[in-house]
Amino acid sequence: MRPAPSLQFLRPYTWKSAGAPNPAYLRFFHLARQQELEQANALKYPRLRHNGPPMRIPDFRHKYAQIPQGTVAEEEVTLHGRVQSVRRAGSKLVFFDLKGEFENVQGICNLGKLEDGTAVRGLKELARLLNRGDIISVTGKATRTPAGELTIQATHLPQLLTPGLVPLPTKLVDEEVRTQNRHLDMLVNQRTTDILRLRSYLIKYLRDFFHERDFLEFQTPILAGDASGATATPFTVSAKTVSRDVALRIAPELWLKRLVVGGVDRVFELGPAFRNEGIDQTHNPEFTICEFYHAYANLDNLIALTETLIRGAAEHCQALIATKLTSLPPIDLTPFSRPFRQAEFIPTLQSALGFTLPPLTSATALPDLLAALDKHNIPLDPPTPPTSLAQLLDHLAAAHIEPLSADAPLFITHHPVCMSPLAKSFVCPATGQHVSARTEVFMGARELANMYEEENDPFEQRRKFVAQLDQAQGQAVAAGEDGEGGGAGGQAAVAIDESYVHALGSGLPPTGGWGCGVERLVMLFSGTRRISDCLSFGNLRNVVGLTAAGAAAGGGKGLVPELQGAKSRDE
Repeated sequence: MRPAPSLQFLRPYTWKSAGAPNPAYLRFFHLARQQELEQANALKYPRLRHNGPPMRIPDFRHKYAQIPQGTVAEEEVTLHGRVQSVRRAGSKLVFFDLKGEFENVQGICNLGKLEDGTAVRGLKELARLLNRGDIISVTGKATRTPAGELTIQATHLPQLLTPGLVPLPTKLVDEEVRTQNRHLDMLVNQRTTDILRLRSYLIKYLRDFFHERDFLEFQTPILAGDASGATATPFTVSAKTVSRDVALRIAPELWLKRLVVGGVDRVFELGPAFRNEGIDQTHNPEFTICEFYHAYANLDNLIALTETLIRGAAEHCQALIATKLTSLPPIDLTPFSRPFRQAEFIPTLQSALGFTLPPLTSATALPDLLAALDKHNIPLDPPTPPTSLAQLLDHLAAAHIEPLSADAPLFITHHPVCMSPLAKSFVCPATGQHVSARTEVFMGARELANMYEEENDPFEQRRKFVAQLDQAQGQAVAAGEDGEGGGAGGQAAVAIDESYVHALGSGLPPTGGWGCGVERLVMLFSGTRRISDCLSFGNLRNVVGLTAAGAAAGGGKGLVPELQGAKSRDE
């Protein structure tokens, strides 16, 4: 074997902050380090064997937080972690920083304190080989240095468990490199990891919130014959078992309401949903949804429960940011004071537009409203007229109502019936318009949650399904499609779920339902404006790009081609 190139000049290497690192340089680093470790007989990837009781680094820091300076604990423990830095102080003393489970601890390897008979040569070899990014096992005793640093003082020579064959950067800010190497982004940038940790803590908070209120968590089908429960374009896949295409769910709503019919008065689900639509800063085709259904709850109950949930989540996340997730900005709890503001849809919109809306249930409601907007010189954004009344009202709300939530949560209540085909409806005594018993809560002009009193009349529900289908087909025709929905043009697939209507015939109690995109809450409380930051590997475009890059690397042209088809040294 040819001599290994020296790595001394490689160790201070920092990945470029602008542009990707040179792949040829990284391949050379990998080869050189691999050869050096092989020559030292250190490239073993050994099975894990403990010299003492293993302990998590967070538990180590907690247990010995009050140990005095100069004191050495009697208990011998073993810590595992990734080396963050190595500092050599002569031939008999090595300092290193070890990180595990998001916390750091200092380690000292002093030849005079080693109890395993290690000679000077062994410590010098360790100091030469140990590198930033290596994963090691350290057995020793807790102490506190004269500088006040909690430290594990090694009693056995640290063992290399997994060598880092690719250099671990000390700085990583280039967006493309971060996206393509999310694992490195997480190791280097604390904020990246803290956002994902906040997501995990927030999901636990949601589950605990509902369990404490006697809700049961059920899992409902992700694959079904048709997608229903929301107006969106589904993904379809071929299923050999049933000899037909099936759809990935766009929402679990109708399944969960069937469970309420079946006697589960309080039910919730946290899980994935899929919508075959666009990608932007706040939308991704795959996301996590939380929905609950509460029998005998009305809109006032839903609003009160939502205020409690969001205020509690804000306090919970702020406590985490103050103690664990310190790279995230603090949350100002003042805007989350209860009660949250409310704005009724039609009166608020009429006030903003300066005219009274035409009857929104008439057959000519869409052209009448467009004519009124034109008469009052109110432009549309985008300027192309929407193809449905619900779409137009949604655009107007985004422009004139949702911005009222810029500084504090806002409930927008009582939407026109054409916007809520699954909600109960009534005639508003103030405006005379048919509206839904529905509200959405917004913060910073972003929707956080949607809730309403569920339509439980099977005849009225079927009529609303038919109206929704007619509207979708009209949009498809206007867009130049075949009117069936679900095509490449992006029209939502709408079908009349006859089995759900039949289930309503068995009696759905008066029920309040609620849905929330989990990533929206993570964005709110983490201070990020991109949904991709809240997803473990970014949005769908990032994920597809990452797997495509991996496939391209399969021919040995990847970052570390020598690993292609290689076997473990223990095989």
